[in-house]
Amino acid sequence: MTLQERDKKHLWHPLKQHQLSPDSVAIVKAKDCILTDEAGNEYIDAIASWYTCMYGHCNDHITSKVYQQMQQLDHVMFSDFTHEPAVKLSEELIKILPDNQDKIYFNDNGSTAVEAGIKMALQYYFNKGEKRSTFIAFEDGFHGDTFGAMSVSGLSVYNGPFEDFLIKIKRIPTPNGSNHKEILASLAEITENQQVAGFIYEPLIQGAAGMRIHNAEGLNHILSFFKANDILCIADEVMTGFGKTGKYFASDYMETKPDIICLSKALTAGLLPMAITSCTKDIYDGFLSDDISKGFFHCHTYSANPVACVAAIAGIELLTSTEIQENIKRISEAHVQFGKTIENHAKVKATRQIGVIFALDLNTTMQRYGDLRDKLLKFFMERGVFLRPLGNTLYIQTPYTISNQQLNKVYNVIEAALDTV
Repeated sequence: MTLQERDKKHLWHPLKQHQLSPDSVAIVKAKDCILTDEAGNEYIDAIASWYTCMYGHCNDHITSKVYQQMQQLDHVMFSDFTHEPAVKLSEELIKILPDNQDKIYFNDNGSTAVEAGIKMALQYYFNKGEKRSTFIAFEDGFHGDTFGAMSVSGLSVYNGPFEDFLIKIKRIPTPNGSNHKEILASLAEITENQQVAGFIYEPLIQGAAGMRIHNAEGLNHILSFFKANDILCIADEVMTGFGKTGKYFASDYMETKPDIICLSKALTAGLLPMAITSCTKDIYDGFLSDDISKGFFHCHTYSANPVACVAAIAGIELLTSTEIQENIKRISEAHVQFGKTIENHAKVKATRQIGVIFALDLNTTMQRYGDLRDKLLKFFMERGVFLRPLGNTLYIQTPYTISNQQLNKVYNVIEAALDTV
């Protein structure tokens, strides 16, 4: 019996209607940019397995460090203990995070990093004797699948059955370079009539919404408004963080920095699950008190797992290396050229690019999980490339280690799909 056949006996996969799509490709090996299935077929991982394995799969530098750590300390609870990997990771992260960040809080994944950020904001004001219950978020944003993260997300395909149970949200459009005055006027009205705890946003690019890029100057105006009105800003850098936009963090493009930052995905280079919620010293100080109940009583069993921390440290070593920074530049420049090549294609409605992220909108209407999407996915896989359409949006976000030859194959397969499918 094949892995694929065994899989169907007991497993329930995410983001999938099993009645319509019962099969899942069985992957038995991953190295650098290549995934290998049980039949020996190879696929270029052109989305870095949901933007996690940015230094390539099974990177020798990372796996060797992790192996060494596994011989010394596998796990210890983080409530009563600390350890070198957690301390070292906090030191290395603070060096590259926006300079107002001061404290590091450990979580399990992107959703729980956001969940912690939301709870930090709510309790920060609660501890000050202020009851603030409303959040502001962008239209069509996505921040995760736990209840707080779902609440601030705006994609009904994921949240529909749960919308009656979510916390209070006011939504605003993303800045496009010409609408920030209208947005600011709307914010003035919202904040006058609501007790707002925080603004949560994906800085510069909305991933699940179709890699939509918004205006940095306009976003800076919005962040400045919230700062002036004592409203906390929470940057969800789960997707954008660790070099993908061409800078270490997308927040580096704005002068006004967030109070709280949510990190995961590429944090541990895709090797192990872990997330972090960082914050300013002011946020942290808001929880210091002789009253025990004002502490942040929120915890995950595997918080600051030493092995995951070591993977993250090794990832930062690679991220800050000359080689990876040059690769990011090389991929970014290649994307620009590819965009020029296809922008006038009859099947292409629009293209956009920032850092190693490239996206194109097809000139057609597609369901996010419909037949045409499935045909495109199959077309790409049959030609040895793993690309996962988001509705009518095709996007590329490869590992930083991809070769020019592999990258050209990704481009060629996309062009073939435009001409064929």
